[in-house]
Amino acid sequence: MKQLMLGNEAVARGLFEAGCSFVSSYPGTPSTEITEAVAKFQEVYAEWAPNEKVAMESAFGASLSGRRSFCAMKHVGLNVAADPLFTIAYTGVNAGLVIGVADDAGMHSSQNEQDSRHYAKAAKIPMLEPSDSAEAILFTKTAYEISEKFDTAVLLKMCTRVSHSQSVVETGERKEFFKPYEKNPGKYIMMPGNAKKRHPIVEERTKALTEYAETSSLNVLEEGTSNEMGFITSSTSYQYVKEVFGNTYPVYKLGMVWPLPVKAIKNLAEKVEKLIVVEELDGFIEEHCASIGVKVFGKEIFPCIDELSQNKVASLLGKEVSCGPALSENIPNRPPVMCAGCPHRSLFYTLKKNKLNVLGDIGCYTLGAVPPLAAMDTTICMGASVSGLHGFNKNSENESRSVAVIGDSTFMHSGVTGLINVAYNDSNSTVIILDNSITGMTGHQQNPTTGMNLKGDPAAKIDLEALCRAIGIKRVRVIDPYDLAQCNEAVKEELAAKEPSVIISRRPCALLKYVKHQKPLTVDKEKCRNCKMCMQIGCPAISITDGKAKIDNTLCTGCGVCKQLCKFDALKGE
Repeated sequence: MKQLMLGNEAVARGLFEAGCSFVSSYPGTPSTEITEAVAKFQEVYAEWAPNEKVAMESAFGASLSGRRSFCAMKHVGLNVAADPLFTIAYTGVNAGLVIGVADDAGMHSSQNEQDSRHYAKAAKIPMLEPSDSAEAILFTKTAYEISEKFDTAVLLKMCTRVSHSQSVVETGERKEFFKPYEKNPGKYIMMPGNAKKRHPIVEERTKALTEYAETSSLNVLEEGTSNEMGFITSSTSYQYVKEVFGNTYPVYKLGMVWPLPVKAIKNLAEKVEKLIVVEELDGFIEEHCASIGVKVFGKEIFPCIDELSQNKVASLLGKEVSCGPALSENIPNRPPVMCAGCPHRSLFYTLKKNKLNVLGDIGCYTLGAVPPLAAMDTTICMGASVSGLHGFNKNSENESRSVAVIGDSTFMHSGVTGLINVAYNDSNSTVIILDNSITGMTGHQQNPTTGMNLKGDPAAKIDLEALCRAIGIKRVRVIDPYDLAQCNEAVKEELAAKEPSVIISRRPCALLKYVKHQKPLTVDKEKCRNCKMCMQIGCPAISITDGKAKIDNTLCTGCGVCKQLCKFDALKGE
């Protein structure tokens, strides 16, 4: 049956049809929907793990037990899972193991433009890269065949455009798979003596995979009508090349981007006058071509920054194309802001008012760095706020002027270990956990603090207060972020204390369906003095019109934070 599917949905369908039985992931845009979609299949066990390392290790365990398994993450999540990745490359697998990683060229929702192909080469693990939804379903199933044939985990590389674009796929039936586990200490116990024996096996496997890449149907040479130029490309870059040039020139589309073929590339180079590599981010394919003595043009034409597009490819190659009607007016930028009623807004206002150093973390609360709040100094990676605050305070005189902020899901991901370090090394640091009762940034996924699992069923719920005390933090307090006076008092008192402390700012995300809001506030124009104090919190529901505050009642949740700022009692609410 033919269906229109997102790339991520197609991967999920491929997992189902391939007989995958176990999926463990941590949500991360643009990979999140793979796990959400596969969870709808009753034949597949699916879960959210606390972080990507745990997800990959769990998927390996499922593979070891004899069931095909999968884990998904975004590109920076692969950094977290790199430790097991490199060793699983040595052990190999039992049943097939596929690791989904989604890159984010253009940084639509990420802190860097990391190119995950380098992980495939460094870990010596094959990587497949689909260019549309049809290939996403096919490559997912093929990845399991490669995994079991070559005794290796396989990386499946997605990207924002393939993950979140739709194209037609043809669905099939599920084929169950099971391979009994047999004890094999020499293969799976990676102590030095065994690991030394496994390394040569990895090198021989890479040679075998390179030969496989030469003739694999994953890599396709599409002939052209002219050999004046030729292209080597993959993923979305392939789509752009075809949109611009059609069938004019030969295009070697790589579906297997590591290991890369040698003979096939040399053969193409001999046929064309000029060989061009079109790829996003780093010159990964280009470097391979150089290493095998093939002259290509690549990064001297195409930038290693930002994603490509049909327009960019055409422009950089000096071709004029019609890419649809041009917009007659410039569209103004619409910078992201925290939602109306966001429980984090008042906390960040308090931090800014007190002129504190704020070490931030990864989550929707990172928007606390955006004006007018502008209440954040750093954002590095998941969990770095807590660890960074410890180092910052141990080497400065700013203990009473510095805090870390971190969300509940991110705290469980990797913030808890930083807090252990704070307690263990007696760091006079104040950590604020922004507990909005969900993983907000990636679209409301459950986490170990919410009391529900991926499918919405009741699950063990981590008690953050008890956990912090068990770690060794004696000063733990919970506040309501909608109460500005309470926020201010808690921050000042904990910063004044001469020991580690944790403030849990607890209020559910305003967008959660079960959250009941108060009626929208109204403005008494007679009392409004246009002081603009209500604008200081940056709520999108508040604006100034004709010299008076105005509340958009379609956005206002009645949280009352702005009302607490008004000295003239001009804002009215229940």
